[in-house]
Amino acid sequence: MRLADAYDALLFDLDGVLYRGEETVPGAAETLASLRADGRRLAFVTNNSARTPAQVARKLASHGFQASAEEVVTSALATAELLAGRGGGTAFVVGERGIREALSSAGVRVIDGEPDAVDHVVVGWDRDVTYAKLRTASLLIQRGARLVATNADPSFPAPEGFWPGAGALLAVLTTTSGVEAEVVGKPHPPLLLTALRRTGGEHPLVIGDRLETDIAGALALGWDSLLVLSGVTTREQAEGSPFAATFVAPDVSALLEEPVAQR
Repeated sequence: MRLADAYDALLFDLDGVLYRGEETVPGAAETLASLRADGRRLAFVTNNSARTPAQVARKLASHGFQASAEEVVTSALATAELLAGRGGGTAFVVGERGIREALSSAGVRVIDGEPDAVDHVVVGWDRDVTYAKLRTASLLIQRGARLVATNADPSFPAPEGFWPGAGALLAVLTTTSGVEAEVVGKPHPPLLLTALRRTGGEHPLVIGDRLETDIAGALALGWDSLLVLSGVTTREQAEGSPFAATFVAPDVSALLEEPVAQR
């Protein structure tokens, strides 16, 4: 039996798993094509809140992967679904197109400028953030707005090094206001739970390259995970980590092979 055959849903992280920047991970496109031919349920799961699902699907297509926007689950989408399920309301957003569109589509009214009050302050990755926007967000939190973060990733890996991530912007607001945020993205449960619901599955395998997000998120939910070494994590780091993956393999082609559990 192949590893993939033991699960009814496969939840894939993206960068480091299917591609690395502009480079496609060798064998990944062929692996996913084989899984699709077998009718496997797939979801593409990302903490990045800046892109819309359609933009992510186009990025995947540029690497040779067949993917629909409906199969892409971003932290922005999960955040919007979470707030919509609580009645929607208004939100001041530190973030880009992905989170703004997701909130609006879910019926959450995005308020710009310098409002006196909103129901939520939502923080995601924002490459155009200004001090004025952070000041307004801080004041709104102090006036009672609920602080919600799409993810708490401290950095964004760019070709020339690390850029400040959503977590770095979030730290400004939590430090200023003294209020802790509700975080949606991995390793917190909401994003992975939203992805599983989208697939219609019940027994998922999380495939990722980061111990502290992908693998830790699976462990928190009691789900199995496959750590691939095609991204940022080495085997030595995996062996010394408190976040133990169920399986460790060089890349996603292991899904088509006999499983060898690590624990």
